[in-house]
Amino acid sequence: MLEIDLPEGLRNAAPADWRQLGSITGEAFEEDPVNIWIFGNERALAPTFGILAQDVYLKNGICHLAGDGGGTMWIESGKRKELGLWPTLRIVSVLARRGAQGSVRRALGAGEAMDREHPKEPHLYLFTIGTRVASRGKGLGKLMMSPMTAAADKARLPCYLENSNPRNTGFYMSHGFERMKLFEVGPGAPPMEAMWREPR
Repeated sequence: MLEIDLPEGLRNAAPADWRQLGSITGEAFEEDPVNIWIFGNERALAPTFGILAQDVYLKNGICHLAGDGGGTMWIESGKRKELGLWPTLRIVSVLARRGAQGSVRRALGAGEAMDREHPKEPHLYLFTIGTRVASRGKGLGKLMMSPMTAAADKARLPCYLENSNPRNTGFYMSHGFERMKLFEVGPGAPPMEAMWREPR
């Protein structure tokens, strides 16, 4: 069991917060190269991340909100499971209605590629961390990241993430993550950066 000490300004997200988590994450990833390649536009981002928050990370993981400015979704590797049929169908429906042509195929292929590259050893997985545009530059990234890396250190647990935007590499490195490899989530996709953090 992770011992997480939340600082002032950060709270545990409740099951009812899935739309808010999706909205924050969707806005945070609107200019993300890999997600733009997958979805083709920004209209499918918030509903897709909302479904993943509702059906995966709020049920089995650890999600935090910094007011309405930022949010994170984490999960311990042993609690990761395949996305069930119903959530998959919901996401496919969103992509068919709101994504660009081919987004369903690209999203399913990207999920398979990420699963193939995912480390097998026990770790704490950071699925998303993001802030709204108006909340950037206020230290929310550090506020959200630090309690989880501290908890991982206490538990002697490594952390893993896939960085889909090169502009964020420095931020992750400042919190102890190092590049493992670059990989593509599909033919012609921008590179995804697999990053690993050993406990300190």
